[in-house]
Amino acid sequence: MNSCGTEDAGALSLAQALIRCPSVTPVDAGALDVLQDALLGLGFGCHRIAFGGGDAGALVDNLYARLGSRGPNFCFAGHTDVVPPGDTTAWSVDPFAGMVIDGRLYGRGAADMKGAIACFVEAVRRLTDGGKCAPEGSISLLITGDEEGPSVNGTRRVLDWLGERGERLDACLVGEPTNPQAIGDMIKIGRRGSLNARLTVLGTQGHAAYPQLADNPVRHLVRILAALDGAPLDQGTEAFQPSVLTITSVDVGNPAANVIPASARALFNIRYNDLHTAASLSAWLERQCEAEGCRYELSCESSGDPFLCRNEALSQTVAAAVERITHRRPEFSTSGGTSDGRFIKDSCPVIEFGLVGASAHKIDENVAVADLETLSQVYRAILADYFGQAP
Repeated sequence: MNSCGTEDAGALSLAQALIRCPSVTPVDAGALDVLQDALLGLGFGCHRIAFGGGDAGALVDNLYARLGSRGPNFCFAGHTDVVPPGDTTAWSVDPFAGMVIDGRLYGRGAADMKGAIACFVEAVRRLTDGGKCAPEGSISLLITGDEEGPSVNGTRRVLDWLGERGERLDACLVGEPTNPQAIGDMIKIGRRGSLNARLTVLGTQGHAAYPQLADNPVRHLVRILAALDGAPLDQGTEAFQPSVLTITSVDVGNPAANVIPASARALFNIRYNDLHTAASLSAWLERQCEAEGCRYELSCESSGDPFLCRNEALSQTVAAAVERITHRRPEFSTSGGTSDGRFIKDSCPVIEFGLVGASAHKIDENVAVADLETLSQVYRAILADYFGQAP
């Protein structure tokens, strides 16, 4: 038994065992050992692949596991890394104890997304009768420890590794917490792009009493930000919300009220739809800065352009299973932040469905124990439908 502790094969006990591993990015803390033990017991072949170290960034442990050798290969993807718990004294429970109180499982990662990973495993256990019955094709799990961090040495590197081995994924479901209020509310069929920008306006320092002898960068920065924030980028598209620019920081670092500073900085993020690319938005930002006629430095970094799952068969398979189990007709959506789906979409059709995400990343993160059972049933139904097996 590993240091995190495992009990039986149910989704709840596995979720608890995973939560008890304090796997804050990029530390694994035994979480993948827990998962691998469960998968080996079902007959999966498991590969642990570590990437990074030195100049390549933090060393990240990843797991690829596969049951079966024939196609098609249906992949469950997710991450065992979690965000820090924050002030642990503000939690009503130990964030890494995996406690159940009044029918709810508490702990960092319960919603995002150790609970869903446990449901992956439970669904496979039920479909294969504990590993006794082989699937019609293959079922795989691609699990990283680098989703909540820089996402450099995780899913993207594993996909490269799979390509080098000639291994193919035919469809993928990412278990991110997609539902706003109840299981069955929402399926993510794509994601918006995300662009982070850092703008530094350069001026000339001087005395506040003699502004004509200086070049105040704050005035330039305020006008640029007003232009960026003033008009909507677009009105949205059929599948995507309107793009939005959010100013996240304005910093001068000037403690003296009578001194005009030499520079002023701002950070902002753009969540954008399929009317734009990172390159087109970077060029637009440059034009807005140029129009002010000041000296500036602008750096932009994209974490991924928008994407949309256009595989109707996959989206309808997932939707039908969700509706059959939950009696809710799920909304197809592209809202929210980014996910590792942005890497997987280059390898195969990808869709996202998981637990309720209202408490993700918050103090007292939790999910209903009943939702773990429901999600396990949904995942099993998706597999059965995908492989054409009896429900």
